[in-house]
Amino acid sequence: MSSSSVPARPSSSLAARLRPGRPEWLKPSVARTEILSGLVVALALIPEAISFSIIAGVDPSIGLFASFTMAVVIAVVGGRPAMISAATGAIALVVAPLAREHGLGYLVATVILGGLIQILLGALGVARLMRFVPRSVMVGFVNALAILIFMAQVPELIGVPWIVYPLVGGALALMIVLPRLTKVIPAPLVSIAALTALTVGAHLAVPTVGDRGALPSALPVPGLPDVPFTLDTLTLIAPYAVGFALVGLMESLMTAKLVDGLTDTHSSKTRESIGQGVANIVTGLFGGMGGCAMIGQTMINVKNGARTRLSTFTAGVLLMVLCIVFGPLVSRIPMAALVAVMILVSFSTFDWHSIAPATLKRMPAGEIGVMAVTVAVVVATHNLAIGVVVGSLTGLVIFARRVAHLAEVSAVVDPDGGQVVYAVTGELFFASSNDLITQFDYATDPDDVVIDLTDAHIWDASSVAALDAVEAKYAARGKTVRIVGLNQPSARMHGALSGELSGGH
Repeated sequence: MSSSSVPARPSSSLAARLRPGRPEWLKPSVARTEILSGLVVALALIPEAISFSIIAGVDPSIGLFASFTMAVVIAVVGGRPAMISAATGAIALVVAPLAREHGLGYLVATVILGGLIQILLGALGVARLMRFVPRSVMVGFVNALAILIFMAQVPELIGVPWIVYPLVGGALALMIVLPRLTKVIPAPLVSIAALTALTVGAHLAVPTVGDRGALPSALPVPGLPDVPFTLDTLTLIAPYAVGFALVGLMESLMTAKLVDGLTDTHSSKTRESIGQGVANIVTGLFGGMGGCAMIGQTMINVKNGARTRLSTFTAGVLLMVLCIVFGPLVSRIPMAALVAVMILVSFSTFDWHSIAPATLKRMPAGEIGVMAVTVAVVVATHNLAIGVVVGSLTGLVIFARRVAHLAEVSAVVDPDGGQVVYAVTGELFFASSNDLITQFDYATDPDDVVIDLTDAHIWDASSVAALDAVEAKYAARGKTVRIVGLNQPSARMHGALSGELSGGH
């Protein structure tokens, strides 16, 4: 049989795609990485969740329950694998006034309503707005995140026994050196275990996880919030729920976009938006304070090599196991170990290339300004969502100013002087069209004026109004204007709006 008669075998990659196989996370090597990374994240979640509970003005168990339910549910319904969702500081700040003034029942009701709003926003496609976030804002977001993570560790290093400082230094050294020797076990996990063994064995009096608050001893029980189901209640919690939904989605979608870039993979932002809503509804029904993507813990997870939903699910489950089963042991973990982990995360998260002199020299001033504004606002407000909004608006203003100068007008007069042709090039919109009216010589031009828009595009009503004003100025001098070269979208907009924008005056 000739080789030409043998049917071609599909490529190995194509065959792998066509042949149904087990999920990636079921492979022993992948599962080990995911589970160990999830354990590190669970350990790091405990003091964070307790701290955020204190910010929100609720019992520490409320934050821990929220971290448990958020992580477990989002692992199933979320759009971004390996991303950690739990109780966060941004959410705590939003709900703190309500919890302080009206109690836990209203906070829980707000979490449930906020989740419903997130599902609605997700279904309406709000995630598509992420395409309007400039790269400079994304870089500023990452750098601000790193600064906030570091700043959050500073209080843990003030007013503590002197032995804490060498413990933190030793933990950092261990996490830097160990990966060069082996990556079988995550270096942060080894560091946490080593420092715990050292402080317990040597009876060192240092701040521990247990000093932050009591850990829960039982699983949460589902139930409805203890509030009157009336219009007054809805009116009270609605503003907080809207803020809760927007802040949660902003941080979650930005974190998902960041993880997409770190892992060179794509995730469904719409599914993530809806998933965040579902997770918050479940969290509210279990009496939790709600949450969103947790950027610091997500970075720990990704840096440890986690790439699937198993790590997120494991982090949530192990969080409760550690609290309920191993509570006394977990309570003795020194805060120095967790502080060292987060300091290393902050340094590895910061985009040092973005502030290198060579980079700054080549980067346009506007891009540097947008990045700086984003960082400054985030650090000043401690709110990543506000920084992203302000940075994006700043970027849009700079972009509009830049594009506004791209519209040019050049005139060519016929040799016999009977006609002038104005060639307009560039993008015509509200910013660039404002200067359009001043670029024509109404008094000395011949009676026949042609405006050629072959190399231009009309984007909005402001441009149509500007062209109408040009025609009116020529008409007042008894001169005729012909507009030619419109592309189809521009012609459609001009035809629909021309003569209709001046109110008949």
